Parts: sequence; C-alpha cells; structure tokens
Amino acid sequence: MSAQLTAINHDRDNAGMTYVYPVVSRRAGGVSVGVNLNPNNACNWACVYCQVPDLTRGTAPDIDLAQLDAELRALLTHVLHGDFMQTRVPEGVRRLNDIALSGNGEPTSAKVFPQVIELIGRVMADFDLVGKIKLVLITNGSLVDRPRVQDGLRKMAALNGEVWFKFDSATASGMRAVNQTRISPDKQFERLAVAAHLCPTWLQTCVFALDGAPPSDAEQAAYLAAVAGIRQQQIPVRGVLLYGLARPSMQPQARRLSALPAAWLEAFAEKIRAAGLPVKVSP
Repeated sequence: MSAQLTAINHDRDNAGMTYVYPVVSRRAGGVSVGVNLNPNNACNWACVYCQVPDLTRGTAPDIDLAQLDAELRALLTHVLHGDFMQTRVPEGVRRLNDIALSGNGEPTSAKVFPQVIELIGRVMADFDLVGKIKLVLITNGSLVDRPRVQDGLRKMAALNGEVWFKFDSATASGMRAVNQTRISPDKQFERLAVAAHLCPTWLQTCVFALDGAPPSDAEQAAYLAAVAGIRQQQIPVRGVLLYGLARPSMQPQARRLSALPAAWLEAFAEKIRAAGLPVKVSP
C-alpha cells in the first residue's frame, strides 16, 4: 500500500506518473489533483523557498497531451471510484477539491498551455466535475501578457477556474531577494490586472523569516500600498492567500529561511484586511 498523504508531502512522483499527482492541500482543505507541466524541474524564477530539488532556469518541455489525458483519467478514476480516499487520505479531508496546475516550474511556460486547459475541461466534463470542483492555476504571473496564456485563462474561467498569482513582494529588491527575478513590481501589477479581468484571481503570498528577521516595515508598507492600489484601480482580485513555510526549501538559501509564528501571519493579515482585501491564512 502506498504511504498516506499529508499536507507536508507534495511529492510529485507519488502516483508513479509523469504529469499527474495527488496531494492533500492545506489551503484547499481536501485532495488536489496536481498537474505538473514542468517535469524537467525548470522555471523562469527561482524562489528561495521553492521545494523543488535540482531546480533549473528554463521553461516547460514539450507536453505529451495523450499521456497527460490518460494519466489524469486514471488518477481521477482511482480517486473517485477506487479506494484512494480510504487508503491514502486522512479522515476529514476525504473530498476532491480541485485540479491544480502547479508542479515543478511555471506552468504557463508550456507552449500548449491553452490546449492543456481544453484537455482538462474535456476530462472534467467526462467525470461530471465541471462546476463541482475548481480548476486552479498556481503561477508567478510572469507570462500573463502572452496571448496563448490569456487564451488559457479565458478557457479556465469557463471551468470554474481560479488563478493563484504569486505576489510575495511589492518592491524590486524584495522580488530579487525572494523570487530571484528582475521583473519590476509595476510590470507584475499590470499582469495581475490582466489575469484578474480574465479569470477569478487571488494573490498568493509566502512570508517567512530571512536570517531570523520577518519582512521589514518597508516591505510590509509597500505590500499594503499595492493592496490599496488594487482597490483604487478596482482590479477584481478576490483576496490574498497568505501562507508560511510548511515544507522545507530545496534551494541553496534554505538554511537562511525559517517559519514565522502564526500570530505574525495573522497580524499581517489584519493589516491587509484593513487595506481592503479578504485574507485566508495558512501558517
């Protein structure tokens, strides 16, 4: 029997498949069927808290759509009609919550991203899941200005889709330190607006202590100013998914990172709420 899944075990290989894997999602409160379009461990960012081992800079490889289709159908059959929930999932979270495009890199870097959304939509329809579960895209948002990505987001919106848009810092120095990207916060803000108008979108923000220190007052102020800007510009962001470190980083900076107390996250969440956005906290 395979090991029981937990919220801290997001092993992409636990189903023995290339593209598809099950996880217990602490933020979702149930089982999430993950779709990994980056089995080559390649991403265009290199976030210091990333739990992907051997992370490299790059994009998704060519995707075998037929294999993805077969794997997704096989896992959903096991989850919905087999003994998966009883043997692999703790009591209390034995429900299928979503299909999530996440994995080991930036999923929108796949050239066939819109075709993948179409494929998932067909499978969801065949399993009578459309409108009953969510289709989640976990993204750094860096490629949202590309037409094929926007096409995929439109298709997602028709499938009860939801975008979790990475927004860890609202400063250039913070993005360089945390996400190791030189994309400007202003550019990311523009991309956020595009995503939010195409598909329901949440900000996804990871907070942690670096060298023992939480995000600085200046970092927090910049983030809260960005939230205020979202409200002022009437960008239809649903809220913030604020979370801490649950799984160990596999990056060179791992020893410098540590989890913040739940009370710190909740206090920051209250500041965000006061700035105008709902917050869901996952310490």
